[in-house]
Amino acid sequence: MESTDHEETALSRRQAAAETGPFVLRALLEDLPLSAEGDRDDIEINCVEFLEQNLYVGTSASEILHFVQIPPDPEDASGKPSYILASRLPPAYHEPPTAARPGVQQILLLPKVNKACILCNWTVTFYSLPELSPVFGTTQIRPCNWIGGIDLNIDLSGSGQDVKAPSVTVLASLNKKIRVIKISEDPRGLRTIDFAGSVTSVRRDSFACVADSHSYALLDVDRLLKIPLFPISSLDDSQSGNIGGHVEDISGNTSGGISRSTSSAQGYSNAPPDDRGHGRSTSLGTFMTGGARRPGQRATSGDRTGRETPEGIFRESSPAPAREPSPANKPLPAPPSESEATEQQHPPPPPPPAPVLLKPHVVSPTPQEFLLVTGTGPRDPGVGMFVNLEGDPTRSTLEFDKYPEQLVVDGRGVGVDPTPTTMDDDEEGYVLASMTRDFGEESRHGVEIQRWDLDPGEGDTEKYWLEAPAKDSSLPGRVGMRSVVDVGDVYFEAIVERLRLKRFQPFATRSMDASILSLHSFDSRTAMSLERVSGERELFESTDDLPQEWEDHRNEEEQQFAQRLGHARTRVVAWSGNAIWWTVRNPLVLRLDASLTDMTTTQVREDQTYPSMDRRKLIEVVNSLRGREAKTETEFLSLGYIRQRAGLLLFMSGLDALAPPPSEPEYRICEDALLEGGLDPRVILAIVPYLRNEIVEGRKGIWIHGGVKDVADSFITNSISENSNTSKQSGVMSDHILNFLRRFLAAWRKKKGFGSIANENEVFRSVDAALLIVLLQLDSATPPGPPKGKSVRLDLYELVDKGVDCFERAISLLESHRRLYVLSRLYQSRKMAGEVLATWRRIVEGEPDEGGEFREGEQKVREYLTKIRNQALVQEYGVWLATRNPKLGVQVFAEDRSQVKFEPTQVVEILRAGAPGAVKDYLEYLVFNKNHAEYINELIAYYLDIVTSKLEESEEARSTLAQTYESYRALRPPKPTYRQFITDNTINEEWWHSRLRLLQLLGGSQGSASQYDVAAILARIAPYTQELVPEVIILDGRQSHHEEALRLLTHGLGDYDTAINYCLLGGSSIYHPVSGTVARESLPSREQQAELFGFLLSEFLQIEDISNRVEQTSNLLERFGGWFDVGHVLSLIPDSWSVDLVSGFLVSALRRIVRERSETMVTKALSGAENLKVTADLIGKIDAAGPSIEA
Repeated sequence: MESTDHEETALSRRQAAAETGPFVLRALLEDLPLSAEGDRDDIEINCVEFLEQNLYVGTSASEILHFVQIPPDPEDASGKPSYILASRLPPAYHEPPTAARPGVQQILLLPKVNKACILCNWTVTFYSLPELSPVFGTTQIRPCNWIGGIDLNIDLSGSGQDVKAPSVTVLASLNKKIRVIKISEDPRGLRTIDFAGSVTSVRRDSFACVADSHSYALLDVDRLLKIPLFPISSLDDSQSGNIGGHVEDISGNTSGGISRSTSSAQGYSNAPPDDRGHGRSTSLGTFMTGGARRPGQRATSGDRTGRETPEGIFRESSPAPAREPSPANKPLPAPPSESEATEQQHPPPPPPPAPVLLKPHVVSPTPQEFLLVTGTGPRDPGVGMFVNLEGDPTRSTLEFDKYPEQLVVDGRGVGVDPTPTTMDDDEEGYVLASMTRDFGEESRHGVEIQRWDLDPGEGDTEKYWLEAPAKDSSLPGRVGMRSVVDVGDVYFEAIVERLRLKRFQPFATRSMDASILSLHSFDSRTAMSLERVSGERELFESTDDLPQEWEDHRNEEEQQFAQRLGHARTRVVAWSGNAIWWTVRNPLVLRLDASLTDMTTTQVREDQTYPSMDRRKLIEVVNSLRGREAKTETEFLSLGYIRQRAGLLLFMSGLDALAPPPSEPEYRICEDALLEGGLDPRVILAIVPYLRNEIVEGRKGIWIHGGVKDVADSFITNSISENSNTSKQSGVMSDHILNFLRRFLAAWRKKKGFGSIANENEVFRSVDAALLIVLLQLDSATPPGPPKGKSVRLDLYELVDKGVDCFERAISLLESHRRLYVLSRLYQSRKMAGEVLATWRRIVEGEPDEGGEFREGEQKVREYLTKIRNQALVQEYGVWLATRNPKLGVQVFAEDRSQVKFEPTQVVEILRAGAPGAVKDYLEYLVFNKNHAEYINELIAYYLDIVTSKLEESEEARSTLAQTYESYRALRPPKPTYRQFITDNTINEEWWHSRLRLLQLLGGSQGSASQYDVAAILARIAPYTQELVPEVIILDGRQSHHEEALRLLTHGLGDYDTAINYCLLGGSSIYHPVSGTVARESLPSREQQAELFGFLLSEFLQIEDISNRVEQTSNLLERFGGWFDVGHVLSLIPDSWSVDLVSGFLVSALRRIVRERSETMVTKALSGAENLKVTADLIGKIDAAGPSIEA
């Protein structure tokens, strides 16, 4: 019993392994009745042909079994045809002289002329198609080694040919010759080729590659030339003298007569061709043979043929007398004599072992090439060699593990241009070799498969082994192979099961309670949110489900569509024992699917949720599909399915918490496979419990390939089993899984808008929600604050900025994760300004925002308010902001670029009502920035209130002002102006800044800015004239009290530079912060300036400090001497002063006097010259007029 189990296991293993190869065997016909009576088990299948639903099987019992195909029910796309035995035909043949009878050796179908040539026991007979009725009377060809050599470049079906007189040219090999025969309504010999002992031939146009029992050769059947190639066995030296690249004439003797049989002993033995008998030659005349054996006739004395009348073209003629060879050609001696001569010329000291005669194999993979096989022995490796039509090698050699017994090529080859006869063939070229290989001590029969169109190093040169299925534990026998005339159709039900779309229901596999509960270990807020979503989904799907008939109809449509994909075509058949199989290309989807299945272990440990997988091999499968483009609809769907399944398996392998996580390149490969395969991303979400409840199935559900559905269902069933624990679930959302999902889902988002995405709304709602969760999970480890560089937080911003389809779900998720700033960006993507501002206000007012990105929130609120057009929102949040930050708040109403405009009076009223503390700031904006003079008095009143209130209540403030005056007066020249001094030494208090603004307003002269009520202001500051000295000076100047103002500037402040400016400007704008902006028309006249400078000189001469008095007076006179009268100045300067103190003034005065005198002289001279010119012009005009006489 154990032995039987072991054998069955081994058999199953061999069959499973075969399914991963490029070819598989599918039953064509089994349990053939090879024996008519059923009493013989030694009968074998020799050859098989198939044409137009007719199957012809030649057996070793010299019979042809004709089966007719019964098509399946047209309504059943998966139905298989059946076959019935139509006839059992024993072909006529001439009795061989020996007991060896190979039976039916060849079945050559000629559909173009509706004829069949049957080679049975070395005799060729002719029949009609398809019923195999004898034709051509009693015509036979014997003894014949083979018949064939049909031009492979011609379509045998005859399409495109002359249908009036169709014909086919074949080659028939006799013992010493090859006859070229044209078969149409009657057979007709065309020519004879002098080539002895040929046993096979393959022809392309006029070039035939033939072989005898020793070597290969190329023949030109039209010009009757031969190029010897190489021996079949490398140990066979019998033909060494004839092997080479030289051309030989093989025209033969065409003057022979008709050959007639004189003895029934004339026949064909099973010995090598050189030992066969010969017929006598007569004239060529007619070529029909008569008296052929009819079915049912019997002969006497061992001669089953009876009386026969052979004709020359179908009988081997006796050898003609040897002719003298032409100078250019070498005669062809008979092979036996050559062998004997070689042995006589080179007798080895010890007798060498007799060379083993190998069966020659010739096939033609392309219109320009032949593939030949050589070797040393039937149990030794073989070598395949490619030659072109000129006999030159063209490709690298092929290696066969054992010398083949049969050889077939399939596919036109990569890089080979298709021809009309190969247009429908597969591109990949394979060579299939039937052989017997040793596996340890066991010899097994099967087929070795490899590519012939790939040179070593250019691609996959792997070999595959295919065995015939055995019915019991015994190994199958020898495998025969052939490429038949017509193609057969093979249906793969497994393709339908894998590629058919089926509805995937992630929530119907098991109750989701376990997975929901496990989520509490991650984030209770997310878990509660998911529970709410789950309840909403149940309510939605319970009310909006489509009727059951819809799903049944969809299933039927998918089944019908997939059934179209399950058909494959092939010409290659294989047989062994009493069974025949189609040798069909293993469909890509089944081949790779079987490879994926082999990579998965069959057992699951208790601590695993899914079987382990060979991740390296999975990646190899995915990489093998890179850059591969589909050529058919089936291949397109197959490639997508394999990428989906391989990518899904690779992803699931990363979910095994006990296995090492995949590397980053492996995840990239997985991602590419899933994206290129187009797997619905909701399947991936279903695999991850943390994201499963984000799936939106929709009314029509999720439809995926059946093979992918099986994998996903199995994983979900295991992952949520009762034995699953939260520790295993926690590993599911590790960082490497999250980063993979981040890239994968982000890539899917880029497909939005593609018309090829089915159920786009449901898909992208699921994708957006899942991606948001993944990014929130990853971003939870990011430090608070704005993003730096390329980070997860930037991806999170990009997600919400571009908008999400799951808007309500996104709000719930962001609220539950306390990501208010991200929520505000989500609202911005929908232009929901009110919600944006409300969310920002929550953050500014202190509500937790775990991201911490909303820095300088008030400034961002101000900027945002300038961009929106909703006046109510701008007013509401402008007042709110002005209450919190007056300076920012007033900018909302004052911004020129704002989309909403307010009138100043309206703003003042709004601020007074909602943010009184911001009124002053807004007035400052109106006065200083917009030069609205009507608000000056009001703003000055605000400043005076602040300053006077401070002075009234604070002795420290009064002493501070007094101290500034003393400190300034103590400074030695050169020193800044008092305004610059107090600005540089500012105090960070509101009253101090208000005073600076007050000075700016009082001292300004820009248009209407100087139009304020001087009397009212004087009344307000009257109690503080000692503390507010600059203010008093400015107001004196406004009232033209220049002497008093200059006195205070000189003696009260000691601000000499400002005093000089006062004289130059006439008392206006002396404290304006911007220099060089005084209008020219506002400046006083020179006389007024001279008057003011006179007042100032008098005050300078009264400075108490004598050194300061002398310095300031000398400086004033030197710099502004032009405004002074020399005499008046000399009268004021004390006599005790040295002339050197005013030398600068005196020198400039004298220079001015000299300059004025010189200017006067020049003016006088110019006036004299002008007078002379006028006088000369007058005299000239008088002379021109001439004298005049007055009456």
